[in-house]
Order: sequence, then C-alpha cells, then structure tokens
Amino acid sequence: MALPVNTNVSSINAQRNLQRSTLALGKSLERLSSGLRINRAGDDAAGLAISEGLRSQIRGLTQAVRNANDGLSLIGTAESAIGTYTDILQRVRELAIQSANDTNSHNNRQALNEESQQLLEELQRIATTVEFNGSRLLDGTFQAKQLQVGAQANQTISIDTGNLLTHNLGKVARATGSAVPAGAALGTGELLINGVDIESSQPDGVSTVGSSGSAIAIANAINAKTNLHNVKAEALAAVFSGGQAIAAGSVNGTTEQLTINGIKIFDTATTILADDSSGALRDAINAKSNQTGVVASLDTSNQLVLTAADGRNIHVVSTGSVGDHLGLTAGAADHTSTTGGTVRITSVNNITVSGSAPNKAGLTATTYTELASTSVNYIDLSSVDGANLAIDIVDKALEEINSIRAGLGAITNRLELTVQNLQSISENLSASESRIRDADFAVETATLTRNQILQQAGIAILSQSNTTTQSALQLLQR
Repeated sequence: MALPVNTNVSSINAQRNLQRSTLALGKSLERLSSGLRINRAGDDAAGLAISEGLRSQIRGLTQAVRNANDGLSLIGTAESAIGTYTDILQRVRELAIQSANDTNSHNNRQALNEESQQLLEELQRIATTVEFNGSRLLDGTFQAKQLQVGAQANQTISIDTGNLLTHNLGKVARATGSAVPAGAALGTGELLINGVDIESSQPDGVSTVGSSGSAIAIANAINAKTNLHNVKAEALAAVFSGGQAIAAGSVNGTTEQLTINGIKIFDTATTILADDSSGALRDAINAKSNQTGVVASLDTSNQLVLTAADGRNIHVVSTGSVGDHLGLTAGAADHTSTTGGTVRITSVNNITVSGSAPNKAGLTATTYTELASTSVNYIDLSSVDGANLAIDIVDKALEEINSIRAGLGAITNRLELTVQNLQSISENLSASESRIRDADFAVETATLTRNQILQQAGIAILSQSNTTTQSALQLLQR
C-alpha cells in the first residue's frame, strides 16, 4: 500500500465530511432558532412558492375578517339610530291617535301637533347626522356600498342602510271621489279595488233613502275586505247646496213644508226673511239635527248649505213655495233630491280601481299612486282628518323602516357567518402553510444531535488523519 506524503487523502476526506456535517449542523441550528424549515429559496424552492401563495391568502383573509367586522360595526351604528327613530315614530302615532279623539279641543290638538313637529325635526336630525367613519348612513347616500369580505378581488357583500329622510318615508296612496250618486247598491263586478269585488248590499243604518248605496255603505263594504286588498275607506260629509240665495216668504207648515231625511222641519207657520237674515230657516233645520243628522249653514252667497258630517245621504223634499224660497225651484213647484257623501280610499300601496261602474261609488277607474304630500314630513295633528292620515303615514313609515331593519339584520347574520367561514378557511390554510414551511422540532432536534455527533467525529478523525504522514517520518528516522 502506498504511503504518500505530499497528498493526505484521508485528511482531505475527513475535512470534506467535517465541512458537510458543519454545514448540516448550521442548517439545523438555523431551523431550530427560526422555527422554519424553509429559510431561503434554496431550502425548498417549490415549497417556498406554495407557502408564499398560502401566506398571501392568509393575510388577505385576515384583512377580510377585519373588513367584515367593520361592516358589523357600521350596521350596529345604523341599527341603534334606527331603533331610536322607530321609538319616535311610535310616539308620533300615539299623539295622532290621541288627536283623532273628538274629546280634544282645538288648543289640545295644537299642543299635540307642536310635540309631534318637534319629534319630526328630531327624526330629520337623526337621518342627516348619523355617521360611521365620515359616511352618513341614513340620508340615502349610503346605498349599494360594497364590503370586501374575501381574499380575492370582487368578493364583496352589498350593503344599503336606507333613506330615512322624513320627506321620503310614509308615502301613501289616497283618493277622494266625487259625491256618491243616489241610486241602487253596488252589484257584482261594478267596483273592484285591487281586483277584489266590492258589493254594498248592507244598509248603512242612518240614511232614509238609498241606504245600501250610500257613501257609508260603500266605505263599510270596502273595509270589510281590507285584508284582501289592503285599502281602507272612509265616508266623508255629504253636502247639499240650494243653488240660489234665500228669498223672503212665509211657510204655513202644512202644504208648505221642508222635509229632510224624513223629518218635517216646520212645526208651525214660519216667516223667512231674505238671505235668512233672522236665522229662522237655519235654526229650524238645526233644531232637528239630532233626528236628521244634517246641519244647516249659509255660504258667502247666502245660499242654504246642508251638511251630513258622517256621509249619510241627504234626502230633501220641499212642497209648495218652500222650494222657491230656498232657491230649489222656480215658483211653487215641489222639489225632491238626494245628495250622497264622498268615499275616500287610502292605502300604503298603490290602489287600482276598476269594474263596470266605479262611478256608482264616486270613483274613477284608474291606479292611484303614492303621494309625495303624504310623507312623514307632512304630518299635521291639528285636525281629526290630519290625525287619521298621520296614523296611516306612520304605519307606512314603520313598515318601511321594519323592512330596512330586517335587511340589515339579514346582512348582520350573513357577515357573522362570513367571519366564521373566513376564520375557518384561514385556520386551514395556516395549517397547510405550517406543514410546508415550519420546522418539525422533533425531527430537527434529532437531526441536530446527529450532526453534532458527526461534527465531533469528523474533528476527531481529522486529527487522526495526520498520523499517516507521521508514519512516513518514522520510516526516515530509522
């Protein structure tokens, strides 16, 4: 066996192995100290590319969770304000119901209206001032906004917090017909409200003529089917006008008589002055108001005006010269007429009137749409009619607000589930990224121990590799 001196192959081999074990030991120490299996591309090029892609998704998902939570905070802010808004509307409704009660005086209603107007101003203030991070939420400007809730582009959820400006809420459809013509009750197919057939076969209980076809009877028939067509009706006052100024004359109370709704007005001979300046005619009629349901007055032209506030028919019969005195007829001709009230229909939705004879109810075949003049902004409780309209307006507004709140509630539930889903996906991706990139301490510790042993052995062997050249020296010494 050759014994070279210039080249110590054993030493070179020992150095190479020692260098390898030292490098391996350094890598083990690096992995254990960093906790990562891949510290540079050379450690695992493919694994690094995959883990970087996963890490990008994880960071995107983490931000998406923050975005969704911001969305939940925004909705919570809007929901809180809408809750206050709803409470105020409920109070306005209470005031409207109170104002609609005829036990209230004009001053009482003015006080109720004053409170309601203050509340309406607060509603407008809420709608225009509630903000989240500089964005107004309830004035209609925060609509169709997108929440980025994914790690990739266009993974969004649309959000709309609604428009609660008072001029935008509570619009109702309302139509007031002409006076109901005296005649027979409504038959099958003659009046349809939103496709529902209305028949007025029941008498109203107060009209003496045409009781089943009066404004009261028609309104009652419509209201009996409100659950089907979602329309409410009310009978408005019947108004009869004489047509001519009242002329002077006398009435004997027998052959010359005025009968209103079956009740004779003149019990004795009565003198009527021109324009009824003494009030004898008016007083005679009003003395029987409890029986007739009709109140008399004079208009600016001194014409007789008869009003039945409840909408019952006004049936007028005059005999002899009475018609001439009242401006009803010329000369001594008898007069007979029936005047009906009017029907007003209201709905929170559009109203479609059709049928073969809607004019029998004083209505026109058409579709009545929501009126801008019936929004929350126009609520006025200073009259019974205004109070009743306010109730309908508030009911419509509450319906619209409840719809907005339901939508926000649905988005809230969706966002909460989105957060849970994003967190679950992020967790799984993190586990996948960890398996690729993170160091396995059990394996790396074992590898470290192995490399330490190899390094120590390499050092020992390297020191022994020099004994070969020393043996050559020993040969020279001999």
